[in-house]
Amino acid sequence: MSPVSPPCAFRSGPLVLQQAALFTDLYQLTMAAGYHRERMAEPATFSLFARRLPGTRGFMVAAGLEPALEYLASLCFDARSLAALAALGRFESDFLASLADLRFTGSVRAVPEGTVLPAEAPLLEVTAPVIEAQLVETALLNLCHVHTVLASKAARVVLAAGDRPVSEFGLRRSQGIDAGLAAARAAWIAGCDSTSDVLAGATWGLPLSGTMAHAFVTAFPDELSAFRAYARAFPDSAVLLIDTYDTLAGARHATMVAGELAAQGHRLAGVRLDSGDLLRLSREVRRILDEAGCSEVRILASGGLDEHDLAGFVADGAPIDGFGVGSRMVVSADAPSLDLVYKMVACGGRDVLKLSEGKETWVGGKQVYRVLDAAGRIREDRLALAEESAPPGTAPLLEPVMREGRLLRPHPPIAEARARCRAGMDSLPESARRLSEPEPWPVHSTDALRARQAAALRSARAQTGARGRT
Repeated sequence: MSPVSPPCAFRSGPLVLQQAALFTDLYQLTMAAGYHRERMAEPATFSLFARRLPGTRGFMVAAGLEPALEYLASLCFDARSLAALAALGRFESDFLASLADLRFTGSVRAVPEGTVLPAEAPLLEVTAPVIEAQLVETALLNLCHVHTVLASKAARVVLAAGDRPVSEFGLRRSQGIDAGLAAARAAWIAGCDSTSDVLAGATWGLPLSGTMAHAFVTAFPDELSAFRAYARAFPDSAVLLIDTYDTLAGARHATMVAGELAAQGHRLAGVRLDSGDLLRLSREVRRILDEAGCSEVRILASGGLDEHDLAGFVADGAPIDGFGVGSRMVVSADAPSLDLVYKMVACGGRDVLKLSEGKETWVGGKQVYRVLDAAGRIREDRLALAEESAPPGTAPLLEPVMREGRLLRPHPPIAEARARCRAGMDSLPESARRLSEPEPWPVHSTDALRARQAAALRSARAQTGARGRT
């Protein structure tokens, strides 16, 4: 019998977080208490988007929608959570009693996972009673942030590899179990061919890949004995790690094992390089393999690689057939965070905006319309009000996914997000694809949005004298 999730628990893939409603910042609860005291129950709309992209990014890949929706669907405060809040001595009993009955009853519009986006375009928008919409901010940002950051990094790695497969190898250096799972899922969406994470493979049906570690080689009296033992265990899938002692000697030992396997009707799958001058070594190892009649044996490379390394190998014609990429991909080493925010844009039927310098926001619920050129590349995105009709020749990106707290349809297979990401990357303009000094495509606001923004600005200035976006 399958285990039953405890009440009010959030299931993120195979992991279950109990007391999930407390997965929030304290100020979300203090604001909610303030709303409750003032008897504020009007609907509010919040937009989740990136203010700007890191300088090394020409695009991002939206991800994390499925866990975000699962969090909303499971939101509730159980007895332990309420007791923990009561123990703080900050909250009135009437407010805590209201939390006991709280569930998410709002609506969500979102771009599907795997969609490529620029800054300013919302990943999702929430409309719900103001307390509900406020309370979920931290969790939604956390879930969308980690998945989007990791999918965006993995997409760059996949682009750099060209038609050579990439395996995600980063579990051991991911920042926690859940982050490791998120990295494997995000990497698959972004186009990686496999993962070393067995739990992720079992959870989402992802292809698994793995070779051997140096420990296996050193556990035997000599390298050749280790290779033979591994080949006996996996006669049709063995990939031998050949750099424990001397890489070129390891390659020659691999050819001996390949010959022995061939005599038994099997085939050595490959060898792996994990250190040293990988360009030079790959060429020398390829020569050794070919001269021994092992041209079908693949060469794989790993060892602290990122997209710039892969691009260099491809440009130099390195005879490397596939890559294992770990640490620098699963922590997004060059851009580990994204300026993702969740901002109120409407409340109680009135437009809301923020005028803080460098952090201005657009008013109202919005839609993003994508414009492609004749070659099918992204030319621009148009930021519009949600109620605006689609301009001719454009496609809307946000779609309804939740209403009255219920999912409108089952989560799509992860393969759909992967295919969408692949199509999106194929549609990227060259300026956005660049690994160095990329330039995102432009985002233009519609006349109707600018008119609503100007009216809200006039109202805000009349009240405060503030200056903001025009």
